Amino acid sequence: MKLRSTLWVLLILPTLIFSQVYVMKVEGTIDMGLAHFFERAIPEKNAEGGKAIILDIDTFGGRVDAATMMRDALLESDIMTIAFINSRAISAGSLISLACDTIVMRTGATMGATTVVDGQSNKASEKSQSYMREEMASTAEAKGRNGDIAMAMVDETLDIDTLVLANGDTLFINDVEGAKSGKLVTLRTTTALKYNMVDYELDSFDALLKHFGLENEKIIHVEPTWSEYVVRFLTNPIVSSLLMTLGFLGLIFEVQSPGWGVGGTVAVIALTLFFSTSIIADLASMNELLIFLVGIILLAVEAFVIPGFGVTGIAGTIVVLYGLFLMMLPTIPTNVDIQSALLGVTIAVIGGIVGTIYLIKNMSKTKFWKRIALNVEETQKEGYSNDIGLSDLVGSSGTAISDLRPAGTAKFSGKRVDVLTDGEYIEKNSEIRVLKVKGNRIFVEKI
Repeated sequence: MKLRSTLWVLLILPTLIFSQVYVMKVEGTIDMGLAHFFERAIPEKNAEGGKAIILDIDTFGGRVDAATMMRDALLESDIMTIAFINSRAISAGSLISLACDTIVMRTGATMGATTVVDGQSNKASEKSQSYMREEMASTAEAKGRNGDIAMAMVDETLDIDTLVLANGDTLFINDVEGAKSGKLVTLRTTTALKYNMVDYELDSFDALLKHFGLENEKIIHVEPTWSEYVVRFLTNPIVSSLLMTLGFLGLIFEVQSPGWGVGGTVAVIALTLFFSTSIIADLASMNELLIFLVGIILLAVEAFVIPGFGVTGIAGTIVVLYGLFLMMLPTIPTNVDIQSALLGVTIAVIGGIVGTIYLIKNMSKTKFWKRIALNVEETQKEGYSNDIGLSDLVGSSGTAISDLRPAGTAKFSGKRVDVLTDGEYIEKNSEIRVLKVKGNRIFVEKI
């Protein structure tokens, strides 16, 4: 009995496994988080086995590097891949669709318009267009589709008069928007079918399953993990720009105040989220992270070691911004990538400055500020003083226990204090005298 049960399980188990159909959504912006989801999920589902991987596509496109990663994962799939263009597969979405074994479009759907553009929707350089033309053509030809039409989706300068179909028929292209020079190709469902760029027109997901005989199979919707959702959210261009703005805003507050405070903490948290998720999504490498850390170290030196704000603080800010700029560039940057990176950093800087001005003007008016701030004016007539008990040191002699450049540390009557000169450099172990005390700043000169 046990042997019979075991044999039954061994016979039925492969059937249960290989009858699975996986559904993956491609919607919204195509980003690096989605690309990493594809790179993980498609090989994983191939290892598990199944009848088909169906992509439910509705996108206006996104990052070219992300789309090429998804394209590579699809081309390497042993399981049949089906692209269901639910509404549109524009720009990078068309490359992903062409990488599938079968393409199904709904009535009224569109595919094409794959020209590489920058952040302002301006056409990118010829280098970028050349790469995308060949990427589209090679992908289309790998699946038995026409490479010329695929290239015309990228380059409006191409002129296609006739088309030789796979069965040897020759068609005159007179109804494809963009087939003539000066027009970019975008295909509607009926035209895409006519020229064999897609395979079927089906108006629902259920109709698709029925057409391929998959309606009775186990449908598994493959979703990103929670960590992939977090990475996708944090690497969204809007969110990442906000994190950069918060980071820069925090740095501005921090370098303008002595010691370490809320501004520095906010900056570290925002920039850590920005960099950590970017590294996970391959948007940044360890080189950019090291540059960023050097900038943070310089700012920490400014905050803890050198009073005030000077060369070290300015250098730290520049290095941090340079690290952010490098992080936004792909491995092989184009002019488009450089412009987008500069725009992102510029938005962060302007946002930080505007935010600082707004907070300075409006913070004092809020109820929260009134609760934590002292509203009583402390005048000298009433006995208040800002010298925090250091005025007795005026005229005292002591020893510099570090180089004063112009800030450093000195010892007076066995007590260590931070001191400043009026710009003079004083070597360690020099005899010094206190000239004046302003608040918590002690000014000295060499004897």
